[in-house]
Amino acid sequence: HVQLVESGGGSVQAGGSLRLSCAASGHVISSYLLAWFHETTGKEREGVAYITPDGTSADYAVSVQGRFIISRDNSKNTVYLQMNGPKPEDTGTYYCARGYSGSLSRRYYDKWGQGTQVTVS
Repeated sequence: HVQLVESGGGSVQAGGSLRLSCAASGHVISSYLLAWFHETTGKEREGVAYITPDGTSADYAVSVQGRFIISRDNSKNTVYLQMNGPKPEDTGTYYCARGYSGSLSRRYYDKWGQGTQVTVS
């Protein structure tokens, strides 16, 4: 049974920092792309960043470039999202997802976590 479990959400001041984690169980993540998505009230879930299976390449949404960093530790079956300098518009629920193509489009991701809430004020 494949599971992705996010943690690390909470309240943070604008300009601060927060690190989200997503732990996988039931499968080994080293063969898959992993990504973070952001969803806020009234808007569709949007891709924030993805990272390749070996961790050597990543891509980011324009809105978070230079502020957020995605990383992974395959030995721990975990992917991270370091949120530096968050802004109020970054508030929302963050989901990690397992995917099979280098894209920030939801259509390429087949397993999702339950989400973790981030509030930036």
